[in-house]
Amino acid sequence: MAPLADLYQLTMAYGHWRAGRHHIPAAAELFFRRAPFQGGFALVAGVAEGLRSLRAFRFSATDVAYLRSVMPTTTEDAFFDYLATLDTSEVTVSAMPEGSVVFPRVPFLQVKGPLLVVQLLETTLLCLVSYASLVATNAARFRLLAGPDMKLMEMGLRRAQGPDGALSASKYSYIGGFDFTSNILAGKLFGIPVRGTIAHSFIMSFTSLEEVEPRELPPLAGGQPVDLPALAESWLGRVCELLQTPTKKAKRGELAAFVSYAITFPKDFQGLLDTYCVKRSGLPNFCAVALALHQLGYKAIGVRLDSGDLAQQSKEVRKVLRACGAHFQVPWFEKIPIAVSNDISEQSLEEFSREGSEIDVIGVGTNLVTCPLQPSLGCVYKLVEVNGSPCLKLTEDEEKMTIPGTKTIYRLHDADGHPFMDLMALEEEPSPSVGQELVVHVLGQLGEASTVMPTTIERLHQTYFRDGQICEPLPSLLEVRNHAQVSLSQLHHTHRRLYEPQPYPVAVTEKLHCLLAELQAAT
Repeated sequence: MAPLADLYQLTMAYGHWRAGRHHIPAAAELFFRRAPFQGGFALVAGVAEGLRSLRAFRFSATDVAYLRSVMPTTTEDAFFDYLATLDTSEVTVSAMPEGSVVFPRVPFLQVKGPLLVVQLLETTLLCLVSYASLVATNAARFRLLAGPDMKLMEMGLRRAQGPDGALSASKYSYIGGFDFTSNILAGKLFGIPVRGTIAHSFIMSFTSLEEVEPRELPPLAGGQPVDLPALAESWLGRVCELLQTPTKKAKRGELAAFVSYAITFPKDFQGLLDTYCVKRSGLPNFCAVALALHQLGYKAIGVRLDSGDLAQQSKEVRKVLRACGAHFQVPWFEKIPIAVSNDISEQSLEEFSREGSEIDVIGVGTNLVTCPLQPSLGCVYKLVEVNGSPCLKLTEDEEKMTIPGTKTIYRLHDADGHPFMDLMALEEEPSPSVGQELVVHVLGQLGEASTVMPTTIERLHQTYFRDGQICEPLPSLLEVRNHAQVSLSQLHHTHRRLYEPQPYPVAVTEKLHCLLAELQAAT
């Protein structure tokens, strides 16, 4: 498979090849400069896809023929012959495990190999990990706001940026902590639990109970089939009497839709309550059908609200469900799950929490999959070493300055198990030891040295790719999801909070600091 690449990657490759520099060793790092959504962290995602793309890296005959047509006409034929021989057999990639928490300026992926190939991989890797990490982080924020017990459903297929964006959103929002997706292709490809029942169009397609076919449903325990429309209508009178609402206000077309769906899926009946009026129609009709199903031995699985003041409506719905459960002696009725949707955002979840609600399941679409608060993570891929010599991108903006040299990255933990600092060391430096004071220079405060003494030290990177092959077993999507939740739970709340978090310190060792100062002085 030809790499996802920009044309300038190929023109630079030709420049390296023509100068005879294409085989010299090089190293590059992938990182971002600022945490997304004005938070303090991101989640690493897309690593497995990046590794698979490296394994498949090739220029086919048709790829080479196309490049001949778009490269400058002065490009030598021998270069195209060379491209046809390229692979990643000399490339080594190390990375943080997918699902890990990562902080600004900390490399979460490192690539070593021949300069030309390392350069060609830039756009491919940026494309595959940037959006993946962004949407996983966005999902993690929704999970943190919702709390551990709320069920979250991704339902952004129709809002996403094309089918590729939709599949990525489903996959990586699951890593970030969502429980389900509405996207059946994502369910098939990735094993993500899929959920979904009915929309307003189904309910609007019915006008009367006469349209219901078939009409009969046998009891769960067996026996003679029962006319469910008639049974539901008899229950509707009892429910409306209890709720003191006129029976004529309950739309018979809506009741017919609920009955038809209940006959089709008696063990999976869920009602969408707001096609007409929740209080006077949707809720009485749902309760009538659910109680009719109960009489036949079945249990309804939930209701959904899709408009209006969702928090307030959820409380009103719960009140009615409790009243019906108590009055008709159906204990499980009061615990029927309440799901909500309708352009849910972070602000929506904050309002649910502030106002109090009876919501059990939240469906999120547009504000999850399109990441409107920040449409790009802004990952960059920078050379840090060429032919054994560290290299530095120097700029007046310290934030955009790169950290030179091939490095080992450590995460330092305190006595409570919280990470308190990430430390970059030159690869040749000995590993730091627990219980030993470390002299460090925090980025942004490079003029000052400080000392820290970690309780535990974690080496962040693992080598995943060597000799053209993935050399470590890749975890399943569920394992990545679990790792992400553990990684987030380990963060101190001051670093984990979503708004105005305490900046997480990223530091360099004394030796790396000296190298940085030396290269700055020489420039």
